[in-house]
Amino acid sequence: MRINKARRLPAGLEDVEQKFERWRRTHKARRRIPDKLWAAAVRAAGTCGLHHTSKVLRLDYYSLKERVEEQATAATGPEERAAAPKFLELTPSAEHGSAAVTAGVCHCTLEFEDADGAKMRVYLKGAATPDLAALSRSFWNPGP
Repeated sequence: MRINKARRLPAGLEDVEQKFERWRRTHKARRRIPDKLWAAAVRAAGTCGLHHTSKVLRLDYYSLKERVEEQATAATGPEERAAAPKFLELTPSAEHGSAAVTAGVCHCTLEFEDADGAKMRVYLKGAATPDLAALSRSFWNPGP
């Protein structure tokens, strides 16, 4: 798949792409990418997304993903890592098709569980959805 160069890249990603191209022109193939360039790629992935950044910079997606995860792990303390909830993006399945989603006949069940074993199950049916971010925050951080 080719990247459409006519499309304007975000300024941060364009700068990083230029640095990678300059480094590739001055170094032989199969050389290790310097940590400084990897760090710039990780920052770009934080704003532009892993997939897009890996394609533009011509990097292995999984290598970039691993470095992004390492940075995220290093940036949080051990208590935060243990308690950090995992979120999953929900998209309509192919069997339902887009017509079913707009007609409001889709449904799903979300289950939350914390480290102490407390559980919450939310059943969603139809097009109207509650504020799931607020709902999950109230479960993870119930307050005093």
